Amino acid sequence: MARKNKPEIERLNTAVSGALKNFKPPEDLTVAEWADRSRRLSPENSAEAGPWRTSRTPYLKAPMEAFSDPHIHKIVMVAASQVGKSELELNIIGYIIDQDPGSILFVQPTLEDARKFSRLRIAPMIRDSKPLKAKVADVKTRDSGNTILQKSFPGGMLTIAGSNSASALASTPARYILGDERDRWALSAGTEGDPWSLAEARQATFYNAKAIEVSTPTIKGSSNIETSFYQGTQERWCHQCPECGDWHSIVFDQVKYDHQVVKVKSKKTFYVTITGWACPSCGCLSTERVMRKQPTKWIADNPEAYINGVRSFWLNAFSSPWMPWSKIARKFLEAQRDPERLKVVFNTLLGELWEDRGDLEDEDSMLSRREEYPAELPDGVLVLTCGVDTQDNRLEYEVIGHGQYGETWGIKKGYIMGKPDTPEVWERLDDVIDRVYKFKNGRGLKLSITCVDSGGHYTQEVYKACRNRQSKRVFAIKGKGGDGVPFVRPPSKIPIKDNKKITCWLYTLGVDAGKSSIMSALKVQEAGAKFCHFPRGEDRGYDINYFNGLLSEKLVLKKSKTGNSWAWEKLPGHTRNEALDCRNYALAGLKIIDPDMDAVERRIKGVPETPKQKPVQQPRKRRQRDSDDW
Repeated sequence: MARKNKPEIERLNTAVSGALKNFKPPEDLTVAEWADRSRRLSPENSAEAGPWRTSRTPYLKAPMEAFSDPHIHKIVMVAASQVGKSELELNIIGYIIDQDPGSILFVQPTLEDARKFSRLRIAPMIRDSKPLKAKVADVKTRDSGNTILQKSFPGGMLTIAGSNSASALASTPARYILGDERDRWALSAGTEGDPWSLAEARQATFYNAKAIEVSTPTIKGSSNIETSFYQGTQERWCHQCPECGDWHSIVFDQVKYDHQVVKVKSKKTFYVTITGWACPSCGCLSTERVMRKQPTKWIADNPEAYINGVRSFWLNAFSSPWMPWSKIARKFLEAQRDPERLKVVFNTLLGELWEDRGDLEDEDSMLSRREEYPAELPDGVLVLTCGVDTQDNRLEYEVIGHGQYGETWGIKKGYIMGKPDTPEVWERLDDVIDRVYKFKNGRGLKLSITCVDSGGHYTQEVYKACRNRQSKRVFAIKGKGGDGVPFVRPPSKIPIKDNKKITCWLYTLGVDAGKSSIMSALKVQEAGAKFCHFPRGEDRGYDINYFNGLLSEKLVLKKSKTGNSWAWEKLPGHTRNEALDCRNYALAGLKIIDPDMDAVERRIKGVPETPKQKPVQQPRKRRQRDSDDW
């Protein structure tokens, strides 16, 4: 962000910088100086094992110096992956043990995370840094006070806990509190309430207490680390433009790149070339190599918070010495059609909050988006799939047409009334499955796959019906909710009525991932990639009830004692969600068959395949002998 129009903020930034230069810490060394002198990076945790060098990650110097500033009582670091935020915490812990001992409470999201961090990060640091090894007894020594979750040293003790452990958070006083991956903490420590408040209460008797919150960002509006950041100085790591001299934080929208896509067997590989960084002030393009050599510094948007003793920093992966910009752009391209993967890229690489865009249009707006199709199948449709939801008194289905790049057309939404244990219901579904759907030119398509929900009270009947229609690619599916569950898993064989010899195929679907994709696609406003088309006409089935069901759920934060989690739940006034489920199952069907859309398009358009040329056979030469030929 340019600072030309903010003279007051510039004045306060200058004042803060002057105060930091003039203060003298009570100890002989600052954290950065101690780390440069005494810290060694362990070979199992670093590709650059050996002495710590602050100059390698200059952006960590100010947060480390802030810990040594007696005026600062809280430090907040919002950081992407691969920038060294864990090393910041380790350096502070090492400094406390060696230079300014006191009781430390180091809180991880869970108890298992605490044990893992202790074994893999803290123990190697103590082993490889001589001053720490001399002060923390060997874990193998009897009565050493050194265990996985507690490590004693002269003048203090390091206690490592999970955010869901009320006893560890509310037992003994602690001068120092370090909270790692704050956005992954449990909402409540057992029944005791907010873990951070419990931890802070243990500092009440210390006039010189300090707290450090560190985390990658998560969901906008629901991120604890976001809230803490805005209570502090709000500093961002800025680079100076070599052309105009203005200072800016490098963000993804300003990084320009070209890319090529190579498609092998319908799988895409991206090759990225970084053009450079475009300065928001002058528009000049500077290469990555130039920008990495430019002067850098932290610039605060809220420097007044220094008076309150809170410094906050925000850092993305573009400043990391280990992360090429081309890799960040490639990860973005690879994830751009998958909302769950894209959320990870935003949080861990771009260092940005993922916004839960609950701003979908209402049912009336979606109704107005409907189109007049020139035929039953519009041009652009290449593959047809069907999703079927099973209810006690009916089957609901939707036939969807799929085109290139995720563009979809609703073809038919319908009901088949009757209990799913009666043959008539499945025979009427056969009419939907066996039908040839026609283009304007008279050519037609049949369904490539049908996915039938096997949940509910008629599981065995669904299994049997799908087994009998396996030749038509009719498969049973089972939805599984939860964050991180893949959209489609390989199928498994399920016995019908406990008879292991009679089986059917069952696909397990990550329905939450599918719903995220649907809601993301519904936000696209122009025809093309990922756009959703819906037809007019009463016989099509896309009425107000359909859109009420399609827009029936929203991603919300579920409060739990064991940790925050995101889940889909129905919105008030939306009683049915079958339309959303049917579309989810139909989209999963395309994922299961994974067609070569280019080849399908050539066949539909009647473009002949380029025949492979056979090698020209050379005529066999006769071998001559002195006497005769053979």
